[in-house]
Amino acid sequence: KEWARAVTSRNFSALDQILSDDLIYAHSTGVIESKQDYLGKLKSGQQRYDAIDHEKTTVKVFGDAAVAHSIVRMKGQSGGEPFDNRLMMLHTWIRQAGRWRLAAHQTTRLP
Repeated sequence: KEWARAVTSRNFSALDQILSDDLIYAHSTGVIESKQDYLGKLKSGQQRYDAIDHEKTTVKVFGDAAVAHSIVRMKGQSGGEPFDNRLMMLHTWIRQAGRWRLAAHQTTRLP
């Protein structure tokens, strides 16, 4: 939820700390981005999230790694076009230097 707050409030300083430098960010559209690509789109306004609401989340921790499976609703704009999607989201988190960082993001659109 810290990630969702940082994305929707456009807190790029917080996102830089939350995202792993080796982030793999796979959108439901099939576009795959690095941390630099993802932050660049957010900073330029090409991608904007106005709301990310978690309906349900399950987290499994494996030592210094965790997998979070969520059902979310995301609203915003991408490339100037609005979106309002209900998604299945899979996050892989790793503990680095005492903090959890997002290493991988994958979403799939739901009906």
